[in-house]
Amino acid sequence: MKAMVLAAGLGTRLRPLTDDRPKALVHVGNRTLLEITLTRLKEFGVRDIIVNVHHFADMIVEYLRENDDFGLHIEISREEILLDTGGGLKKAGWFFADDSEPFLLHNVDVISTIDLNAMLRFHNDHQGLATLAVKHRPTSRYLLFDENQELCGRHLVKAQKLEVVRPSQQIAELAFSGIHIISPRLIPLQTGEGAFSIIDSYLDLAGLGEKIFGFRADSYDWRDLGTVESLKKAAAEFETER
Repeated sequence: MKAMVLAAGLGTRLRPLTDDRPKALVHVGNRTLLEITLTRLKEFGVRDIIVNVHHFADMIVEYLRENDDFGLHIEISREEILLDTGGGLKKAGWFFADDSEPFLLHNVDVISTIDLNAMLRFHNDHQGLATLAVKHRPTSRYLLFDENQELCGRHLVKAQKLEVVRPSQQIAELAFSGIHIISPRLIPLQTGEGAFSIIDSYLDLAGLGEKIFGFRADSYDWRDLGTVESLKKAAAEFETER
């Protein structure tokens, strides 16, 4: 199984830690976010990974070289301008072009104990275009899922905007956790150009009848390490990668 690690962001919420390094190389305890993510994927059985880079890109390339790519086959997707999640995946799409098997897409600033094997089984059983790890937790950007756990819209709380792309009698508001399992069939279906969010692609495609599922990850530990405060808390709670 292949994977992509999203590591190109500026990490503005992690300043001043990201004033002189990319967020992927910020430490939790004595390990970088990138090492934690790569180790997690390697333990799951992933051996081929592409990492997108932008902010202090050469530091990431050198870090991987110095660590022998952590025993993995790693390719780099350089972004001269930030392409967001959808544009980043589209640019790196060549890495998955010849595959029929699903791949993982994982944010570098997420740490969790989500059972990736269970998530993959769910994805394969449901034969959807993509499966998103979701939890019942507070957020400013909810995704909406119907009674079959299929994506049907989103709720942007701060903007007070409710977007429904497919009618449903029963809707659950859930928070996305930054981990996807995706069919390579998605990549040529993305119509966005330049920088765009993969969530926008999911919503567009769900509205056209494609099946995007939510995998409930409520019982697993999960942290978004996008802020200095969350890093400090994670260092105390996650002393070793699970």
